[in-house]
Amino acid sequence: MPALGKTLGGAFYLHGADHFRKDEALRALIDAHLDEGTRDFNLDLLRGSEVDTETLASVVATPPMMAEWRVVVLREVEGLAASKHSREELLRIAENPPPGLALIMSCTVPSGSKAKFYSSLARVARSVEFKAITEADVPGWIMRRAKEEHGVEFDVDAARALGVAIGNNLGVLSQEVTKLADFVGDRTSVTIEDVEAAGTKLPSQDRWRWFDLVGDRKFSEAARTLPILLQQGENGVGLVIGLATQILRLGIAVEEGAGGLERSLPRHQQWLAGRVASQARHWTAPEIDAALAGLLDVDRLLKASPHTDEHFLETWLLGLRVRAEAA
Repeated sequence: MPALGKTLGGAFYLHGADHFRKDEALRALIDAHLDEGTRDFNLDLLRGSEVDTETLASVVATPPMMAEWRVVVLREVEGLAASKHSREELLRIAENPPPGLALIMSCTVPSGSKAKFYSSLARVARSVEFKAITEADVPGWIMRRAKEEHGVEFDVDAARALGVAIGNNLGVLSQEVTKLADFVGDRTSVTIEDVEAAGTKLPSQDRWRWFDLVGDRKFSEAARTLPILLQQGENGVGLVIGLATQILRLGIAVEEGAGGLERSLPRHQQWLAGRVASQARHWTAPEIDAALAGLLDVDRLLKASPHTDEHFLETWLLGLRVRAEAA
């Protein structure tokens, strides 16, 4: 069950842009409250865009039948937020739900919305926000999912390659992780060769391996493979942002070691700490500062000059190589 406390019953508010994890948490809460034998009598599925407040009030007031709990799921809470009466009624129910009720509310807060209503709802109910997962989180999410759901170790390079090939749609990624866990059978690990053999078309170069080339100070190889990345759809501004993140992580590892870096990373990125700390042993603080200053110049030029993205990034890489050779 999600981090909503161990006490059953009451009002739960699940919100955010990540629909996959939000729906998983919703199903887990239903399973925690109801058993199969009495589920049909005690589960109501409503949508805020289709129900009025009077009907909602009537449904939540119905006591459980032959069970301890009754569950009312209200999806699309935002559909009830249009009128002041509906907002006040929903807050009243969430703040003081009837005994024996688990009210599970799911919402995607619309832009330009009544912010006070949604913050009040988060305050009176047990609330979890499911933010959309970023590209940087995808490899870590894949590795954690494979381990927790299937007992399979997902190789780092395999997770990165799968993330680049599929993107950050967690529903599709979950299906791919399940398919690969079945594909390897009795083996306990998934390699990049398994990902390719199972039918996923992998790019010849991906941004994560390319950032590692820079971190490992393989500047010539990074410059040589830069055109491949750009041909696959990457752009200069996106690569500069990724490089700046990589260099900043190196800087933290130089100053604070692997432990300090791990503490600074989000949950799904903490696996990076050991790898980046290993790379950081070959960098100095002045080199980190110079690399970041160079990236700032590249960013400005990318936005103001007619030259290609490749030109400025290649110049930056060759500058790093020249300084390294001089050192």
